[in-house]
Amino acid sequence: MDRTSQVAQAADGRTLTFAERGDLSGSPVIILHGTPGCRLNRHPNEELVRSTGARMISYDRPGYGGSDRHPGRTVADAASDVAAVADHLGLERFAVSGASGGGPHALAVAALLGDRVIKIACVMGLAPFEALGAGWFTGMDPENVTEFGWALEGEQRLAAELELQDTDQRQRVAVDPATMLEHFDLPGSDKQVLGRQDFAAMWREVTIEQTRNGVWGWVDDDLAFVSGWGFDPATIAVPTLVWYGTSDVIVPPRHSEWIASAVPGAVVRRTEFGHQGNPDVDLVERLDWLTSSPT
Repeated sequence: MDRTSQVAQAADGRTLTFAERGDLSGSPVIILHGTPGCRLNRHPNEELVRSTGARMISYDRPGYGGSDRHPGRTVADAASDVAAVADHLGLERFAVSGASGGGPHALAVAALLGDRVIKIACVMGLAPFEALGAGWFTGMDPENVTEFGWALEGEQRLAAELELQDTDQRQRVAVDPATMLEHFDLPGSDKQVLGRQDFAAMWREVTIEQTRNGVWGWVDDDLAFVSGWGFDPATIAVPTLVWYGTSDVIVPPRHSEWIASAVPGAVVRRTEFGHQGNPDVDLVERLDWLTSSPT
């Protein structure tokens, strides 16, 4: 059985494509990928993943990979899609982890499905646009500032620009995945991770899959980030880990600091790394936190 291209049905009939990895008899953790991204985003060391005892379930958000588009979706809409995947697998309760663009969606799941969520990790996640105002862009690399500026101009401009970006990224990653974010002024720690040979095949696979049906998942993510999220992070009552790096220029620390202050009782893990973190160590530490019993 191919566990990397399984299909569930959303409440409105849309197709949701998901993958399972790790210890399939272990503690379930639903993963919400970044922007852009897809269910194939993962740590490439499958044995390391299995050793954590976590059953990792990742799905393509609408418009990415094999999942049908959901035009006009909000961040809050992720909750019902996660519930649909969990129901398909017969999971009553589960942990959730979302990184980068997946962070806000993980918060939505915690806020709206709290009775089913054991714990949540928000890793270098964006804060609500309306919460930080103009300060939302402070410390953000100009490449990201430009992209979200297109989102503020509307879907037509954003889609046209992201199609060009996607074509350029596909060409560069096919030759050398280390150049995936070459236009960004990244810290050394990010460049080191992007240059790792063990990650190269994964980045190539993800780049092809995430926009195989167009850039609409990416478009709808960006539009959702700069619009109302549809829920209040202050209502989250689930044990929450807010994890971020002080050298991050893709999602600056200020975003995670806001989230940590907004979510009651949030546990904060701050590192000196950039957006890619220290993946081998981070994976084990986060999954250990997510799958341990709440105190």
